[in-house]
Amino acid sequence: MTSHERMRRMYAHQEADRIPVTDSPWAATMQRWRREGLPEGVDFRDHLGLDTIQYIGADNSPRYPVRTIEETDAYRISTSRWGVTMKQWKGAASTPEFLRFTIVDRPSWEQARARMAPERDRIDWDRLKRDYPVWKKRGDWIAAHFWFGFDVTHSWMVGTERLLMALAEDPEWCMDLFKVHLELDLALFDQVWDAGYRFDEIFWPDDMGYKGTPFFSTAMYR
Repeated sequence: MTSHERMRRMYAHQEADRIPVTDSPWAATMQRWRREGLPEGVDFRDHLGLDTIQYIGADNSPRYPVRTIEETDAYRISTSRWGVTMKQWKGAASTPEFLRFTIVDRPSWEQARARMAPERDRIDWDRLKRDYPVWKKRGDWIAAHFWFGFDVTHSWMVGTERLLMALAEDPEWCMDLFKVHLELDLALFDQVWDAGYRFDEIFWPDDMGYKGTPFFSTAMYR
């Protein structure tokens, strides 16, 4: 049974040969697995008998310039396409240390917002042209990877404390931040669909809690 058949049966509440199982290891985990014997060039999912779920992504950032500010043997400080200056340690997989944000209030958000048009080159068409036929032939499950809401906004755009305060004091601004990201995703994946690349689901990750509790109440978020 292919991953596509297995996933489709799961969503339809039908019996399959087994439940779908997949994973998304950090880069450091993959490096360790290679050192411990995972053959080079072999997909870990095939090696471990996991399901093959393929994700189609799209760039829904404001597309600020990406550049390296400082680099040592231990770390690298750089800017992101969301306008964030961050420090990333080498040799360890972890969340970056976010040092400075470009988007800090409504005026700076308006400047970023103007940069978020659904240009066609936000989609990796070469990858789709190359890999999509392989996915379909093998029977992979294909997901459109959306990214909007709290997770991308608090960590990658405006900062955690700033967004949490805004949820209490300026919820309309938060709603606009989330809405613009979502609408850009929808416009980009309309292009993907219209080009003939079909996906089976929309995958939307959104980390909204930490160590057993949410960052805010469900009433506030709603």
